[in-house]
Order: sequence, then structure tokens, then C-alpha cells
Amino acid sequence: MNFKDKNILRQTRIREKIKKSANGRYRLSIFRSSKNIYAQIIDDDKGKTLLSSSTLDKKIKSKFKNTGNKEAASEIGKILGEKAKEKGIKKVIFDRGKCLYHGRIKALADSARKAGLDF
Repeated sequence: MNFKDKNILRQTRIREKIKKSANGRYRLSIFRSSKNIYAQIIDDDKGKTLLSSSTLDKKIKSKFKNTGNKEAASEIGKILGEKAKEKGIKKVIFDRGKCLYHGRIKALADSARKAGLDF
């Protein structure tokens, strides 16, 4: 079994657990590449993305020289938390995908919690 297959298995296992314990909550989905980080709040019942934010946004890209670091990730979490607060979203379930919970993923999650999201 190669690296890609293991990632897909891990992502599928995590997503199944999330769907079982979601109880109607929205899903905060994270994707991390080597240069950027993306976050979305998704309504799985309707199959729609409600909010999204990434380091490709012009405001964030102009702020940081390197968008693939913890500072940029924490800024994304803060912005997403503020957007969610404006839309009235308070509780979400965290979907880290295939990534481990450390580094940029943890920085984004911590700043989203500080901004008002509960997960």
C-alpha cells in the first residue's frame, strides 16, 4: 500500500466518524498544501459550502511573504471564525482530512476557537 492510498483511507475513516457524530452541525473542512491552506464551512445535508477562506485571498496574500506557515494559518482561522459569527454559525465539527493535528492545522483550529467557533 503506497502513501496516497494510506492518506485516502485515513481521510475516509475520519470523514465516516464525523458524519456519525455530526448531529446536524456544519463541518469545518481543512485542506493543506505545501504553500497554502484552505478552510471551508460546509452544510453536508444540502451539499453546499457556506463560508470559505484561504491564503490565496488578496488581503492575506499581501500581508504575508510566505503563506505556508503557522501565522498565515492562524489568520485564516481568525477570519473564518469572524465570518461564521456574522452568519450566526457557532457550533461546527472539525474535519482535518488526511492531515495530522499539529502545526498549521492546530494553529488554524486554535485561532478559529478564539474567534468564537465551538468544536
